This record gives sequence, C-alpha cells and structure tokens, in this order.
Amino acid sequence: MSARAASVHTGSVESVLRSLPVRAARLLDGTVAMGWAELHKLRHDHLDIFTRSVQPLLWLFIFGTALQHNHALSGGYGDYRAYLAPGVMAQAALFVAIFFGLGVIWERDVGQLQRLLATPLPRLGIVLGKATGAAIRALAQAVVLLVVIAVARISIHWSVQGVVGAVALLLIGTAAFACLSMILASLVKTRERFMGIGQLVVMPLFFASSALYPLAIMPAWLRVVAHANPLSYEVHGMRDLLLGISAGGWLWLDFAVMISFLIVTAVVAAKTYPRAIL
Repeated sequence: MSARAASVHTGSVESVLRSLPVRAARLLDGTVAMGWAELHKLRHDHLDIFTRSVQPLLWLFIFGTALQHNHALSGGYGDYRAYLAPGVMAQAALFVAIFFGLGVIWERDVGQLQRLLATPLPRLGIVLGKATGAAIRALAQAVVLLVVIAVARISIHWSVQGVVGAVALLLIGTAAFACLSMILASLVKTRERFMGIGQLVVMPLFFASSALYPLAIMPAWLRVVAHANPLSYEVHGMRDLLLGISAGGWLWLDFAVMISFLIVTAVVAAKTYPRAIL
C-alpha cells in the first residue's frame, strides 16, 4: 500500500516537473502580450510622458538648486542636485506606479477587466504585464531626466555599468510598486477613494526614505521607518551606481530587497486581482 502511494507521489512530482516549462511559457507569453499592449498605449500618449517628466525636473532644478551647496543634505557629495537626481528619478517612477491602479478601476468600470480575466492568460502574467507597462513609462521618464542631467552637466558618474544598473533597479522598483497599486485597486471600488489612498501611501513612502536627504541626518525613529521602506533601498542602490555613494549599505542587498518585494507583491496581486471585478 505504501509502495503504491509512493509510486503515485513520484508520478505526481514528475507530472508537475513536466508541466513547468509549459507554465513558464504561458506566463512569459501572457507577460509579453500585456506588456506590449501597455507599450502600445504609451506610443499614443506622448503628452503623458512630457507632463510626468516636468515634476522631477522642477524638484531637481528648483529645490535642488536652492539647496545646491548644502553639505548636510548632499551627504558631503558637494552638489546637492547630483545627490538629488536618483531620488527624484525614483520619486517620479513611484508616482507612475502607485497611481497605475487607476487603470484597473477604469477597466472594471468599462467591462474590459471582466473580458481580460476570462482569457486563458495566467493571472500572474496579466499582473506582470501591467507592471511592465508601468516600468516602461518610468523608463521613458528616466531617459528624459538623464538627458537633461547630461545637458546641464550635473556631475554624476557616466559609466555604462552604472547607468544600466541604476535603470534596471528603477524598473524593478517601479514594477513592484505597480503591483502594490494593483493590490490596492482590487480592494477599492471607486477612483476617488483610490486617489485618496494613493496619496496616503505615496507621500510617507517618499518622505520617509533617502530620496531627499541622507539617513544619517534623520531622527532615530524615522531612520527605523526608512530602513523598512523599500524605496530607500531603490534610491540607495541608484545613488551607489550613479554617484558612488554607498552610505554604509550594500548594492547586492538593494537588488535583493527590491526583487523580493517585486515577487511578493506580484504573487499577492495575482491572487487579489480577480476581486477587482466584484
């Protein structure tokens, strides 16, 4: 009897292992299909890229210029605008990601979400595809901001490895926060309520991080909050790659935290996503 049970268990394990490549292919196809659809939307909305790129530039050239020679805020780097650049880049992407859930509520209101969930696409593929769309928007903003930084001759380290690594970390963080936004959208029924909750989430994430100032000048309680804030790890890693400022952290830890954050939020969003139609 036990031998028969062991045989059945072995067969089930082999069946699962054989199905893994098929599931992975379906997940990849679903992610690519949704990502391509989001990219197609962005191609017809150039004004959105322009308007969303204005806010980080205002932070950089007004707020950053006003405090350009403040050594306490710049962590001793010298030019506060350079210190601020990774922070405002991450902040702009955060705003895109957190309010990405508004699209989910709109899709539910027009009936598009119900049709999407009726397709054979894996739920995780739908979530990752939409998160990819948010990351593509953040990439467009980052390119605009980097071009302006280069034209303004703000002193960051222009290495291929540093820029590519910083952009990669930015995209991972944007996708993770977009998944968090989809979780919120599955729980909120109106766009007005989502806007209020989005503001409630995004402002503490932004100000309780190292985006604007180093952790060293924060009071002890706020430093504890900042260490629990995933945006702090995203900004720290980007600052390390673009400026060479590590502030006592490790780059591998920044990537590990953001990748783990993306995995957790994506899995939870895939579980809660169907609730958005209720």
